[in-house]
Amino acid sequence: MSRYTGLIEHYIDRLPVTDATPVISLAEGNTPLIQLVNIPRLINKDVDIYVKYEGLNPTGSFKDRGMTMAVTKAVEAGSKAIICASTGNTSAAAAAYAARAGITAFVVIPEGKIALGKLAQAMMHGAIVLQIKGNFDAGMELVKQLSESSPVTLVNSVNPYRLQGQKTAAFEIVDALGKVPDYHCLPVGNAGNISAYWMGYTEYAENGPSNGNTPVMCGYQAAGAAPFLRGHPIEHPETVATAIRIGNPQSWDLAINARDQSGGWFDEFSDEEILATQKLLAENEGVFCEPASAISVAGAIRDIRSGKIPEGSTVTCTLTGHGLKDPDTAIAQSSETISVDADEAAIRKVIEANMAD
Repeated sequence: MSRYTGLIEHYIDRLPVTDATPVISLAEGNTPLIQLVNIPRLINKDVDIYVKYEGLNPTGSFKDRGMTMAVTKAVEAGSKAIICASTGNTSAAAAAYAARAGITAFVVIPEGKIALGKLAQAMMHGAIVLQIKGNFDAGMELVKQLSESSPVTLVNSVNPYRLQGQKTAAFEIVDALGKVPDYHCLPVGNAGNISAYWMGYTEYAENGPSNGNTPVMCGYQAAGAAPFLRGHPIEHPETVATAIRIGNPQSWDLAINARDQSGGWFDEFSDEEILATQKLLAENEGVFCEPASAISVAGAIRDIRSGKIPEGSTVTCTLTGHGLKDPDTAIAQSSETISVDADEAAIRKVIEANMAD
């Protein structure tokens, strides 16, 4: 029996570790690449669209990929504590991997601006949660200062080992498809993920099974938090997609490089468009992702419809987190439950009224 034990051991030859490195893992990675079967029919386009469902990582988001590497290297260096700023998913991953490693996690979150599913994770994993009267960008500046003045290791995506772990998602996509996708679509917040995917795709092109091929990288931002579209940081970013409510991306230059080297682009979507796509995915494909994740599919659909992504293309979209990360937003846009008597005839009447044609 061959048991999957996590992305570090699976891609050990492509990561900065040795046989002596104390690997901290929760068997992250190896997430499904799901082909969408109904949405291409709905938009009446001949394309192959796949979603990389990162919500099935151990803490429910892609952050686990980077955190296994960041915490592994922190422990290897002798660190007893880690710190991060977070809109939610990073705090959940940092708390879980710190718990696994037996070290302390300090997480700084914006007060009142974090989805409850993510806050619950950080708290349950035993992190010391610090809510600040400020946004993610303010928290990011604080943790960078604290990591220099206190004995804690910073595990945000400015930590280079984070991107090393996250690049493995690109490896998995090529391994699963047996080829490089033509286009890859991602949500863009702090911009570490688009940078990491491009790193992975280029490494596989230079020294791997991709035969020199790389995809066009397409990044999408919420209209209220779109510094790449504005050309400058946003002081007060706002969007329902809390995971990408970031006005000053820490991986700005790397993301621009990914876009330009791949011949890609950035675009933006309103909150209404993001939520509509989240619901479209859930109702038509059975895939439930958090709002920020859905923006990658919104971008793919728009660009396929316009012809920017031509028919016949293979398109992959990263779904960064599970829908259960933000249950309040999901419930708010769904139909109410139906109150009915505990009676067979009454329930049958509801069934008949709601059966699809």
